[in-house]
Amino acid sequence: MSSEVEVVVIGAGQAGLSTAWALARQGFARRTEFVVLDADDAPGGAWQHRWPSLTLGTTHRVHDLPGLPFSPDRDDRGAAEAVPAYFAAYERRFDLPVQRPVRVRAVRRADDDRFRVETDAGDWTARAIVNATGTWTRPFVPHYPGRELFRGRQLHTVDYRSAEEFAGRHVVVVGGGASATQLLGEISRVTSTTWVTRRPPVWREGVFDENAGREVVAKVEAAVRDGRRPGSVVSLTGLLTSTPYVRDGLDRGVLERLPMFDRITEDGVAWADGRFVTADVILWATGFRAAVSHLAPLNLRAPGGGIRLDGTQVVGEPRIHLVGYGPSASTIGANRAGQAAARALRRLLKEPGELPRSA
Repeated sequence: MSSEVEVVVIGAGQAGLSTAWALARQGFARRTEFVVLDADDAPGGAWQHRWPSLTLGTTHRVHDLPGLPFSPDRDDRGAAEAVPAYFAAYERRFDLPVQRPVRVRAVRRADDDRFRVETDAGDWTARAIVNATGTWTRPFVPHYPGRELFRGRQLHTVDYRSAEEFAGRHVVVVGGGASATQLLGEISRVTSTTWVTRRPPVWREGVFDENAGREVVAKVEAAVRDGRRPGSVVSLTGLLTSTPYVRDGLDRGVLERLPMFDRITEDGVAWADGRFVTADVILWATGFRAAVSHLAPLNLRAPGGGIRLDGTQVVGEPRIHLVGYGPSASTIGANRAGQAAARALRRLLKEPGELPRSA
């Protein structure tokens, strides 16, 4: 594997694998012209770390990677098993040059107009970077006064494994997204719960169709063009009442939310109006931030806190692309973005000429 390549792809989840497939299709030679660096020990991206009770039937759709359909045999199969197996098969099928475990520490500009990718397994240099690191490694927990005083257990969605471990304890679930409502539904079957959200939930009837999806993508694209942080997707999509676990939670009355508390005490959460809820556990289902800290030496952040993009390209830096960020932070979005990034890099880096018919 050459340590000097044309393109380094960072991350081997849906975004990274779709980009790698597309780079090969665009004529970049595997191993000598591009490499994929993945921090995990095994294929699967973030899916391998999801909680065991998450099944294919309860996830938002797992979209096919380009060139190989995802055809699970049953919906009750665990997502943390089925999707990584699919990703592993995909890497083998297309002979993708994935190196793992390789943890990227920093990306810097090199003296010869290349980028130096510093990792715990040595350095690579490249003419272009595709960042496809997603968000799973950057769970977000907001600060509230008294959080350090709480004597019970606090955990984030990334730490959740099963509802049974909370039996007999009162659980406060914080967050208004899909993960919060799903985990609340599970936990409320074995113990008492309280649901707390910063904003009132917006319930969406019917299905989330293609037109609604385009509206959401357009809003997120506008945010990243302006250099703002991509906002919470659920704040734009709402919560679908047609989702089975949401429908069940509404029917059982466990999705009655309280406004966000003002402080945390040793044994619960409290509001300024005097309300108090005793808690043994606080589950922070409060989302994630983009895992881009390794790009900090490149000074890409805009004043608004985000990274300004035109499509997948960082504005002003055509050799750096972000896939799985902002409007492409979905399985189908990552597929399209990976192919767009590969086409752009082929035009930029490779001489004109006939491309191979297959890869």
